[in-house]
Amino acid sequence: MSKKLLYVLLFASFVFQVSCEPVYYHGPVSDHFDGQRFFNPGQKSSKTFKDSLLWMILRDRPKWPKYQELPVTDQPPARVKGGDVRLSYVGHVSMLLQTRGMNILLDPVWSDRASPLSWAGPKRAHPPGIRFEDLPTIDVVLITHNHYDHLDLSFLQQLWQRDKPRIIAPLGNDTVINRKIPQLQIETYDWAEQVGIGADLVVHLVPALHWSARSIYDRGRALWASFVLETPDGNLYLVGDTAFGDGDIFRQAAEKYGPFRLALLPIGAYLPRWFMSEHHMDPQEAVQAHKLLGAQFSVPVHYGVFPLADDPYDGPLKALRIALEEQQTPPGQFHIMQPGTYWLVP
Repeated sequence: MSKKLLYVLLFASFVFQVSCEPVYYHGPVSDHFDGQRFFNPGQKSSKTFKDSLLWMILRDRPKWPKYQELPVTDQPPARVKGGDVRLSYVGHVSMLLQTRGMNILLDPVWSDRASPLSWAGPKRAHPPGIRFEDLPTIDVVLITHNHYDHLDLSFLQQLWQRDKPRIIAPLGNDTVINRKIPQLQIETYDWAEQVGIGADLVVHLVPALHWSARSIYDRGRALWASFVLETPDGNLYLVGDTAFGDGDIFRQAAEKYGPFRLALLPIGAYLPRWFMSEHHMDPQEAVQAHKLLGAQFSVPVHYGVFPLADDPYDGPLKALRIALEEQQTPPGQFHIMQPGTYWLVP
């Protein structure tokens, strides 16, 4: 099957999978919601669906390595007490954070493909860094937005049946999740809202420059966000996807919630820049964001698992190392993790 025909079939399948009577978020108009769709204030997108389709059809995708097993997978402890923060890197953006006796998952994706289809779409380069059977009881799941590489409904259903965790997401994502998993209970919040999750931990939803969609019909029907995890031992800034823009979202986060003990910053799916700059940071911008946030440490995420854009498999990390040197970043401020490994944050 040719690449062009495959993409045509993929988009056709999108159409057929959309419900005839979808339910979307309804709420008051705000500076980022027009009554029907969410948007980035002051950041009007110049890219259309036609641009997206043109890129998908004409792109020259770099060759990624074949699927391979990880040398190790993590076996996290049941709990981490006190102010220690233990990070376990599942891969892509999926991360297990353990602190103050709480187990928190960010954007958990365990499926083989970041796609609505089981037979097509971006496929994993390696398995998750934690086997499901080794995953400790999860207390809270944080979901930044509804793209398939961040919202894995099959995994959520499996986890809900086992642990019944609190699930926290931006506005409108409950309509997406409950269409497939009606029994799942999900809490949704707007930018600038906060929610306590116990053990002196507070989750704040903060702006990100991105978008949402699960099909070709529902772009902007659910909100996207980054999270600030406020802890007595230092705040954590957690990003799923964002563009850099003019950097104000990082300046504002630093002013309101900083200084940060740790930031998780995406560095991948950034090529070609003519298309991706409105959606994803590149490694140079991630280093700039780290500096604007005043983060003590940053961990790069969103690379090396799913071939989502035109980045080479090892391109984001190579570009990150160049950016760190060019911007004279002190050694050790960016801690690079491999899926299947963990880190005790200083």
